[in-house]
Amino acid sequence: MKDLGLPDGILQFINYPTRFDSREAQRLLEPAGIRVPRLENYAWRLWDYWERHLDPELHVERSLRAHVAGRVVLITGGSSGIGKAAAFKIAGAGAVTIIVARDAEKLVATQREAATRGLLLITFVADIADAAQCDTLIKTIIAKYGGVDILVNNAGRSIRRGIEHSYDRLHDFERTMRINYFASVQLTMGLLPEMLKKRNGHVVNISSIGVLAGSPRFSAYVASKAALEAWTQCAASEFFDRGVDFTIVNFGLVRTPMIAPTKFYDHVPTMSPEEAAGLIADAIIRRPVRVTTRLGVFSQILQALAPRLGRTILNTAFRMFPDSAAASGEKTDGETPTADQIAFTQMLRGLHY
Repeated sequence: MKDLGLPDGILQFINYPTRFDSREAQRLLEPAGIRVPRLENYAWRLWDYWERHLDPELHVERSLRAHVAGRVVLITGGSSGIGKAAAFKIAGAGAVTIIVARDAEKLVATQREAATRGLLLITFVADIADAAQCDTLIKTIIAKYGGVDILVNNAGRSIRRGIEHSYDRLHDFERTMRINYFASVQLTMGLLPEMLKKRNGHVVNISSIGVLAGSPRFSAYVASKAALEAWTQCAASEFFDRGVDFTIVNFGLVRTPMIAPTKFYDHVPTMSPEEAAGLIADAIIRRPVRVTTRLGVFSQILQALAPRLGRTILNTAFRMFPDSAAASGEKTDGETPTADQIAFTQMLRGLHY
């Protein structure tokens, strides 16, 4: 009901047969010479008063600072791309911002860049895909900071390869599941107990439009993100009444090092890391069930109402855009886009091809 902007109390009126009739009131008022005015003449005054004094949205703080200042926020994959942009934005709003990544040099460079902007980032070097390192990270953060208030599971791995080129590459599916699913779940479950003690916490899990659309050529990546989304939905239901919220953020293509190996993406419209960070900030402020783009919403509707049409569109995209040279075993990329390909990417901006 919160996501729809409706009060919880509305549920009691579902299927409740209510009729409003002022005739009895008018009959009682008639001896005193009081006549009830027409609703059309004064309804606007009631609405105006409600908007100015009673609307609960008046008291909702909409700034990021109000939601993160002084709170501990952990962002995985925070040394580049979306994680880095989100860390800068959240640190700028006054949060105790912790970033974790595998590459120590990139973490140091990110920390120094933040310092030039007057921002403080706390860094931890860890490969959270390694269960032992992830466990050590959890224990360290709990010991030093008493856990976290907001966790952004952003670290991930994407593989662009058609299934027919993956028959002997089960390890592609194993390694995407290891970082995109198991690492996020392990980290979340390790930090959840402290959130539950405080009866306040927020887990933001970064996913993909590919899950909503069923993007071909990304079966390993999409499957791992779909698993994370399914786990998130289950957890959200279990902890709904205990002060811990879960939000899924479905991004389209974002200009990050993750998509850099696919040179074709240099020619298609993508979201900037800063724009992606803005969606994460929106998720933290509103705590909705899901945050996505218009294309993400369209994909959900299409899959629900016309799934065969959706598959036709995606199959067209699959046939129109070739596998990369690395995926198909070729030596060089012949990925200069045609006019038709450019038109298609403009029409479905952000979809993975």
